[in-house]
Amino acid sequence: MADKYMELVNTGVTKKLAKLLGLPRPPRLRRYSPDAPLLPGPLLVLGASSSAQELSDTLVSWGLDVRRHDAGDAKLGGILLLLDEVDHPQALSSIMLTAGRALRKLLPGARVVSFSRPASADDEPAVAAARQGIDGVIRSLGREMRGGSTTNGIVLEEATTPVSTSALAALRFFFSGRSAYVDGQFLTVRNGEGALPADFSQPLAGKVAVVTGAARGIGAAIARTLARDGAQVVVVDMPQAGDSLAKVANSIGATTLQLDVTAADAAQQIMDHAIGRHGSLDIVVHNAGITRDKLLANMDAARWDSVIAVNIASQLRMNEAFLAAKLPNLRIVSLASTSGIAGNRGQTNYAASKGGVIGMVRSSAKLFAENGGSIAAVAPGFIETEMTAKIPLGTRTVARMVLPSLMQGGLPEDVAEAISFLGSDAAAGLNGQVLRVCGQSLVGA
Repeated sequence: MADKYMELVNTGVTKKLAKLLGLPRPPRLRRYSPDAPLLPGPLLVLGASSSAQELSDTLVSWGLDVRRHDAGDAKLGGILLLLDEVDHPQALSSIMLTAGRALRKLLPGARVVSFSRPASADDEPAVAAARQGIDGVIRSLGREMRGGSTTNGIVLEEATTPVSTSALAALRFFFSGRSAYVDGQFLTVRNGEGALPADFSQPLAGKVAVVTGAARGIGAAIARTLARDGAQVVVVDMPQAGDSLAKVANSIGATTLQLDVTAADAAQQIMDHAIGRHGSLDIVVHNAGITRDKLLANMDAARWDSVIAVNIASQLRMNEAFLAAKLPNLRIVSLASTSGIAGNRGQTNYAASKGGVIGMVRSSAKLFAENGGSIAAVAPGFIETEMTAKIPLGTRTVARMVLPSLMQGGLPEDVAEAISFLGSDAAAGLNGQVLRVCGQSLVGA
């Protein structure tokens, strides 16, 4: 949080006072640290799957204390629900009720993750009912979690299993502190392509990554996270932001490129710089964006057109150039927003642009896959930035309190963690996915 409220209600005398008065007490979230364990305690695995033993062996190799079916009196760091072979709604009863009893044993910052299959119109009615029911269960459970714990799901297309590479990558992401502000969400694994990193603390080692809009805020956090994860980073922003851009670059050993992303040759400049200076271009993060908010009744062409030009038209143009260049295994990650999913008052232009990003990502997946690449998007919710810091304290605090379960805004680093994951080779099977980083709220950034 940007202010002192969380500190006051979680420490010392003021913690006791807040509890006595019944004030909301946002939990401290378990965020990523290279030295921290993957989970804060043992993992309980519930349900049946033909991959259960192989999956358990993999989890043990990750250093997890895996318990099958019953953890006794142990406090738990997580629960894994194997629901990928459930074929009738009644089959959920035993697993979910057992999970419900185990929830009381969860440690702060614990994780609940499910494996399931997508519902289809071609399924038998009972199968489709069970699979769609799992969607409702996981999203609802996410709203019931406490202590900074979260619930998320991994949906496996029919050709994949829980031990497919991208399924394991998604599972590790959801278990880790990287997913601290991701709750009640699903990732669909469409194939098992990609490779898990040799070193999980350096998943982008050897990669060259470009981040647009990197001079400050979320863009700067993305650049820092990609560099931390092993990538050589190129930070891009407008010439007017040159001083701030240089500070970001100097702090992480990046190179800088000053350009306007709406320029016709922006993609060519990016490719020339990345390949000329660093030998390749492996990851592009389309982060550059602007807001020009106004009720539609008062909207003028300048406000509308500038937002569309920067937030979506520039990405479409650059992606066309990247595809034409046939760069091998290129991974694109774009910044969408929950405003593009649920809308936001006074942001019709912004919502059109961010909804456009989501449509672009889903439609472009097959095009990037043809050359071994992928494209995905992250849709942030209420993220603590310089912009949200300008909201009056009372209004800002109330806005956070209405957020489900986590009761707080996210940090730029939460967005950056998701982008680094989706830009990795291990996430190749998540091509075309849009991941909300919003604490299960649809309050848009």
